[in-house]
Amino acid sequence: MSDSNKTPEKHTSDPYADLIKPDDKAIKEEPIPAATVILLRDGEAGIETLMLRKNKEIRFGGMWVFPGGRIDADDYPKDGDKTEAARRAAARETHEEAGIHANPEDFIWFSHWTPPPIAPKRFTTWFFAARVPEHKEIIIDGGEIHDHQWISPREAIERHAERTLDFVPPTWVTLYYLANYHSVDELLAVLAQRPPKIYQTHLGKTESGERVAIWEGDAGYEAWDASVAGERHRITMAKSGFVFENSFEEY
Repeated sequence: MSDSNKTPEKHTSDPYADLIKPDDKAIKEEPIPAATVILLRDGEAGIETLMLRKNKEIRFGGMWVFPGGRIDADDYPKDGDKTEAARRAAARETHEEAGIHANPEDFIWFSHWTPPPIAPKRFTTWFFAARVPEHKEIIIDGGEIHDHQWISPREAIERHAERTLDFVPPTWVTLYYLANYHSVDELLAVLAQRPPKIYQTHLGKTESGERVAIWEGDAGYEAWDASVAGERHRITMAKSGFVFENSFEEY
């Protein structure tokens, strides 16, 4: 079997189904709307964000995530606005998962993530950012969420490389984005003046069989082909660790 045809090796933080390209097997079901909020505070070494560890017995079990979950019917306003519903859902989930009352009007929408249509249950997710109210105690329920920590984005990425924290590519890219800024005020000012980044993930694989998450701007995006030469906007999910390449998007 040639290297290009071998079964790809999966990283433990690779959340995508085994298929690479949907072709005729694309899932017809619409993705489930969801929302998450990146809660921020200024620490001694710079920005810190709240991360929660999911119960190992549920979907994405053991993964470290930001507070969030699916959008419920009661989250929608009378006019049906999806982004407003996402704000409300993110605030509700923040209280349910972390015990924090946050004002959804303070949330800045900065990205939106949709996985490829290769799994029957997938979530299309609004990502918001907000400063956490001062001196808030984190209260987790011990059911869906089993642990929490405030951590700098850079340390979280380093620990992912060391295999002491597990999280999926959208979380990795978000942490990479945050790590470029030195204070919450600086970050939120940038996010407030930029349009939200929209990610519709495509997949490919390297010649050695490593799976690649590919985003708009990458030369291989439209063809779902990681071998196409040119611009890069991707994460190679190698078993040895994630490798992020970007020559297209401003972070």
